[in-house]
Amino acid sequence: MQHDSDLAFASIAELGNLFRRRKLSPVELTQFLLDRIEALNPRVNAYLGLNPALSLRQAKAAESALCSKRRGKSRRDLGPLHGIPVSLKDNLYTRDFPTTGGAEILRDFQPLQDAAAVASLKKAGAVLIGKTNLHEFAYGVTSNNPHFGAVHNPWDLDRIPGGSSGGSAAALAAGLCYGSIGTDTGGSIRIPASLCGVVGLKPGLGRVSTEGAIPLSTTLDFVGPMARTVADTAALFDAIALHGTTERKSILPRTPSPRARRPRIGIPKPFFLEIVDPEVERAFEDALHVFRKLGAKIKDVTLPYLLESETAGNVIAWAEATCYHQQAGWYPCRAGEYGEDVRMRVQMGEKVTAVDYLKALELREKFTSGFLLALVENELDVLIAPTTPIAAPRIGEEKISIASVEQNTRALLLRNNRPANLGGVPAISVPCGLTRKGLPVGLQLMAGVTNEALLLEIAARFEKAAPLNARPSLQSCA
Repeated sequence: MQHDSDLAFASIAELGNLFRRRKLSPVELTQFLLDRIEALNPRVNAYLGLNPALSLRQAKAAESALCSKRRGKSRRDLGPLHGIPVSLKDNLYTRDFPTTGGAEILRDFQPLQDAAAVASLKKAGAVLIGKTNLHEFAYGVTSNNPHFGAVHNPWDLDRIPGGSSGGSAAALAAGLCYGSIGTDTGGSIRIPASLCGVVGLKPGLGRVSTEGAIPLSTTLDFVGPMARTVADTAALFDAIALHGTTERKSILPRTPSPRARRPRIGIPKPFFLEIVDPEVERAFEDALHVFRKLGAKIKDVTLPYLLESETAGNVIAWAEATCYHQQAGWYPCRAGEYGEDVRMRVQMGEKVTAVDYLKALELREKFTSGFLLALVENELDVLIAPTTPIAAPRIGEEKISIASVEQNTRALLLRNNRPANLGGVPAISVPCGLTRKGLPVGLQLMAGVTNEALLLEIAARFEKAAPLNARPSLQSCA
């Protein structure tokens, strides 16, 4: 790598190649990244916790295992993540770092063990570079944190990165890590991926363990990877996924699938395109044109119960979040320690009746069945939609006008993302262009349960045909 920026934005595969050719060491890379974080993080506020001594020890161990044949030690290559610095959303338990959940209540909380996904990353040889900022208790989409400060979008520091995994997305966009693990309850991986111009994958139900993740809504929570490219995201997913007996060491195919080469794509109308900013709609139409040039077959489809899914998802999330906070002993006795927006949402959960909750669960079953049936009946591989109807709004911008109609910003960002959580299906956001102001736009692809490999293949084909080829101006972060 000739320049610092080249190294900061290198892919995982490129870094691994440099390691194995002895052109770069994990220790050198980790120190480079720690120095870069020290220089840039005060403006972006992507990181809450660092442990440089620990990260460098992990890097040294990775370097020794990968490169050393001295003192009778044999070379041990753990795969593509070996020696790669990766960040973690700060609602994932880490025994080596405090885990705050972005909350004042947990400011000094030190878990006794790692979350399951964190343990898997360690087994894959990754270097844990730090814990990233987030919306308090992962209960919001702005990452405007009242206790630890707002996360700033590297593309425009006056704008939000999205949330709740905003610190993870901002760190990736600013070149402050090479991958990150986030959580997604209503779009918390895909929303920040869309607004920050990176890739974010919400796996399907049961594909990645949520053990050791601070719960938000236990039936809607997912743990998943974020990175700058689809290939990097796939490498992270392969490391943290729960592998079945037939999948052996990897759940990703070694050769491209014929279905990925000529994908069959459905556009769920009218819901996903009813409310959308004109520039986002233009980027979406351009993405459809790219897929058509790739030989994709595209058709409009209807998803039953889609309109009702938003209310059902809200009811489930409100009830389960409040139940968890009550069981933890934080609410209502420590209500004053919550940020105002999160406290109001926890209060809303108190108003959900048992009947409303059970009806929402029943609607969830109907919606999931209808989603999967629509894929089968229409012979589709994936559904496609804008990830978010808008690009990144300004920090504190609570309302946005679309077609002269004022819309709630939070509701807009959640709108296209909740369905995949409710249905338990895998969904990915990939960059699909920039607005005239230079803000990223995200494209969302959704597939059937356990079809992450196909989803990643199709996303990779699109990425290759329509790469973003742009980075945030580092001068704005310096």
